Amino acid sequence: MHLTGFTDEAGQALETQIKATQALGWKYLSARSIDGQNIHDLSEADFNRSADRLDEAGISVIEFGSLIGSWSKPIESDFAITIGEIERAIPRMQRLGTKMVRIMSYGQKPWGENQHEAERFRRLREIVSRFADAGLSANHENCMNWGGFSTQHTLRLIEEVPGMKLIFDTGNPVFQRDRSKPPPYPWQDALEFYQAIKNHVVHVHIKDCLNPPEGSDEPEHYTFPSEGQCRLTEILAALKANHYNGSYAIEPHVATVFHANKGEKVDAQQCYDSYVEYGRAFEKQLNNLKNDDI
Repeated sequence: MHLTGFTDEAGQALETQIKATQALGWKYLSARSIDGQNIHDLSEADFNRSADRLDEAGISVIEFGSLIGSWSKPIESDFAITIGEIERAIPRMQRLGTKMVRIMSYGQKPWGENQHEAERFRRLREIVSRFADAGLSANHENCMNWGGFSTQHTLRLIEEVPGMKLIFDTGNPVFQRDRSKPPPYPWQDALEFYQAIKNHVVHVHIKDCLNPPEGSDEPEHYTFPSEGQCRLTEILAALKANHYNGSYAIEPHVATVFHANKGEKVDAQQCYDSYVEYGRAFEKQLNNLKNDDI
C-alpha cells in the first residue's frame, strides 16, 4: 500500500508539489495539474522538464489525474477532445511509468433530462479499450458525473464497459443525491456506496465533507479526515476487512477546491500547510487503524 495525493492542492508549482511530498516522507504523488494546466495539456517541453525533475527528486507518479470524461464536459461535447486527451496521456503515462489513469463518465445533465446513456457507454468502451491496448488501466471515479448518480449507475458502468475498474472517492457521495431512491432523493451514504461497489475498487481518494445545508445555495463544506459525514473511519475499517491493498490518495479540498471558480484568490501558504497537515492527519488515522482489531 502506498500513500499519495493530488499535490496541486499544495501548490501549482511543481517544486511546491515536490516539497509537500517530501515533507510528508512520501515517495508518490497523484499528478493532475502543474502551473494551472492538466498534465496531459502541458507542452511537450514543460512535460519533459517536469518528468525529469520528478525523477531527480525520486518521486513516482502513481496516478494520472486526467480530465477525460470529467464532470466539466457534457456528453454532447466533441469526442475528438477526449481522443486528443487520450493520445497525449498514453505516452506521458509510459514516460512516467504510471499504470493508472482517472477517468469519469461525463457531466451530469439535470435530473429528468435525457442522460444519453448509450453514448456514454460507447465512449467509455473506447476510452478503456485504448488505454488497455497500451497496457494501461482506465479507472472511473464517482464524482459529479453519470456514474456518481448512485451505486446502481456505477455498477451499470461496470456491466456496460468491459475491463473498467473503479476509483472510490470517500467524500463525493456526501454532496450527491441518491438518484436510485424515490424523491426527495436523500443524500448518498458513502459507506453504503463503498460496500455496493467494493469488488471493483482498485484505488481510493480520501476526502471528507459535510452535506450542503438544506434549503440553501451554499456548497458542501470540506473538512479534515473524519470530521465530516463520509464515515471515513468505518470506510477504512471496511477496506481493511476486505483486504484492500491498493493506494490511498488524499484530495483535501480544505484550502482550495480544484474546480473552484477561476480567478478565485487562494492563500498559497495556507494551501501548502493544510495539504501537509491533512496528509499527516490521515496517515496517523491509517496507522491507528492498523493497530486496531476489527
